[in-house]
Amino acid sequence: MGEKAAQDTRSSKVDQCDTLALEDRLAQIRIVLINTTHPGNIGATARAMKVMGLKQLHLVSPKIYPSAEATARASGADDILQQAQVHDTLEPALSGCGLVLGTSARLRSLSMPMLDAHAAARQAIDESEGHEIALLFGRERHGLTNEEMQRCNFLVNIPTNPEYGSLNISQAVQIMAYELRISAMIAAGGEVGVALPPADWEPVDGAQMDMLFEHLEQTLLDLKFLNPDQPKKLMMRLRRLFNRARPDQNEMNILRGILRAAQDATQKPPE
Repeated sequence: MGEKAAQDTRSSKVDQCDTLALEDRLAQIRIVLINTTHPGNIGATARAMKVMGLKQLHLVSPKIYPSAEATARASGADDILQQAQVHDTLEPALSGCGLVLGTSARLRSLSMPMLDAHAAARQAIDESEGHEIALLFGRERHGLTNEEMQRCNFLVNIPTNPEYGSLNISQAVQIMAYELRISAMIAAGGEVGVALPPADWEPVDGAQMDMLFEHLEQTLLDLKFLNPDQPKKLMMRLRRLFNRARPDQNEMNILRGILRAAQDATQKPPE
């Protein structure tokens, strides 16, 4: 396989999802921040959203907004802020949404359906073809009120260190936005969890690897590093090492060049 063909094959694993279908699903998701105290958190949320392709930001009674601090923290996601809808109450932020998910760390005392972040994102994307989805984030210090939680179909919990579970709102948004994008990519026919090698990498074949091992063994004998009576154990480990590395042609040339230089050095008379 030529280098161009190899690059195209690797790229297709990322690009094979239907881009329009991906965007359409993510466009159905609303991120709703309720009574946010710090404007910087609004800007950081906009940045987290744009990175993952989310566009709908709804703000319910933000303490300070618009704000230069929010714009600065958005770091180029100004369009998300400019298009953000600001509401006095929660009701209009949820209008038209067929699924409402509320993030909360207070789960044990509430008898409500609960999902983890991954399952919640999957549920949201599964339903996004039929209606819009709202994902609620409460106040920095107190989260969602009981009344706001009761407006939710499910509560969402992000598992954290039980000894320190404090997540900044924008960090929580980033986690959920990532999960939403992954779920949307899968729904749009994309492939995730794929290891993508460097674009210029094409491993050498088995014949070249055998020549490397022969050259390596002889060089180690010349250097008196390898015991000629018991070479197999060390060579087996070295084979495992280089087979795991799977060198390409340039790397193979470097390795063989090093071995030749080492052999030349053993043949020079001492000065």
